[in-house]
Amino acid sequence: MSTPQELYIRNATDTEAKGPYGAEQLLSLAETGGLTAETLYYDATTEQWATVGSNAELMGQVFPEKKKLSLKAKEIKTLNKPDENAKAITVDEMLAAAEGRTDETADKKNPEIAMMRAAKVGMWAIILTFVVSAAGEILPGVDALMSMEPSQLVEHPLALLGAVDVVLAVLIGLGMVNLYPFVRFRAALGFGLVGFLFYVQGQHLGLIEIAVASGGLYLCTIFVSMLPVIIAAAAGVLGAAAVAWGFISQ
Repeated sequence: MSTPQELYIRNATDTEAKGPYGAEQLLSLAETGGLTAETLYYDATTEQWATVGSNAELMGQVFPEKKKLSLKAKEIKTLNKPDENAKAITVDEMLAAAEGRTDETADKKNPEIAMMRAAKVGMWAIILTFVVSAAGEILPGVDALMSMEPSQLVEHPLALLGAVDVVLAVLIGLGMVNLYPFVRFRAALGFGLVGFLFYVQGQHLGLIEIAVASGGLYLCTIFVSMLPVIIAAAAGVLGAAAVAWGFISQ
């Protein structure tokens, strides 16, 4: 597998990537312990994170075999020569080049920028999914939730789940993406609880809708590519809307 000239890396516990690093920088990081075989790098070909140790070519580049060094006189030639006809580069042109918006860099877009945009779409999809879900869960049992009477809450257990969804929507909206593991747990819990209710009532369509909503919500916290995120976002929001409409119309 061919390795790109520059890579984004992160540890398994990190939420943000670092880079891009060229071959020499990666080698320096490896020598100082800042990069190991367990470090993750972003493979633009598969659009997935993989360990450095899983790429034999990359391992050979950043952890080369030690060779005996010998000093040899060598003429040093500079490659940077002043060009009197060179045009000055503005800050806007530098930013455009970094984002792949120029003719020369159109095929070299920064993958980190695309990942950030996809993550932003996923975040707003999660918020909207929670808001729609909360509406369907709270509205049928709003009186029970307001009274906080145990006997009434037992009759409307989904009202409490709706309150949790409102809190999660607010926190995610404030940028607390470190709650994504809890969002995944909420997606599984919603599918298990609401799916069980649909199953015992024989509502197979509702079971499919909650599966689509929960799956979309879960995947929005994982995907970092735009197309998969858009598909997951549509599944989460539309599935949640279908489930909410079913609750409200009962």
